[in-house]
Amino acid sequence: MSAREGGDVSLEEARTDRHILVDVRALLPELRPSEHRIAELFLATPEAAATWPIGEVAARCGTSTTSVVRFFRRLGYEHYRDWQMDVLREVTRESLSAAALPDASGDINRTDTPADIVAKISLAETLSIADTAVALEVTALGRAIAAVARAERIDIFGMGASSIVGLDLQQKLTRIGRTALTWSDSHSAWTAAATLHPAAVALAVSHSGTTADTIAFLDLARRSGATTIALTNHAGAPLSQYADITLTTAARETVFRSGALGSRIAQLMVIDCLFIGVAQTNYDQSLAALRDTYAAVQHHVRIDR
Repeated sequence: MSAREGGDVSLEEARTDRHILVDVRALLPELRPSEHRIAELFLATPEAAATWPIGEVAARCGTSTTSVVRFFRRLGYEHYRDWQMDVLREVTRESLSAAALPDASGDINRTDTPADIVAKISLAETLSIADTAVALEVTALGRAIAAVARAERIDIFGMGASSIVGLDLQQKLTRIGRTALTWSDSHSAWTAAATLHPAAVALAVSHSGTTADTIAFLDLARRSGATTIALTNHAGAPLSQYADITLTTAARETVFRSGALGSRIAQLMVIDCLFIGVAQTNYDQSLAALRDTYAAVQHHVRIDR
């Protein structure tokens, strides 16, 4: 029997199972400026950066070797060589994930053709989904499913593009007979949060996890006794401090993202997992509700025609 099958995972197994560039992206908001530059270097050119000596990395980032050491130790590495090896492993993993997609990388630029745009967006969004599948903690997802499944009411709030994700969840839950509400403005959301109770769930969506209005919503809901869930790209973000359960995405940023490309796709993937899990808790009733709601819409569509 292997160590993994026996329940004991060796240090080498634990290290090689990590998706380290996903961890780096999630850690970005918490890094000091010198460490942030190091992280950006490895994210922008991981294959090359992983072959450079520690002194060259420090020079390219305008910082000291001490900062580089502090950076990789913050990620759990004692030796720089181990860090380099894992970055190269991650490059290989990402290359295999993207093998079936057009050869495209980098941000959108002014000379890109429509074909270039399609290739770059499809690559970024595919990798965002793959990375989120790695970053999302299954245990946390299970707790969120259980909380939503037993809730008498689910209140959902997000600003901007995050509100679209919240609306998607609200519509899905409504279709299986759950009482789910979304709020279009902060004041309404705060009012609702202040009147919640222990049998309710409040779910807040924020890619950055730093949106003040969304943090206030979750804070108020928690003070009211509701179970609070945060959906964010950064587990260490302020929003998570007010969440009983944090669901983490791993979207990739671009200049034109503005919360609407990779982050939204990653959030919707998590929302789909949450919804399916909730529907599964009462499988037959959920299927019947989906059939009934579909039939109701189709009936009225025929009448309109």
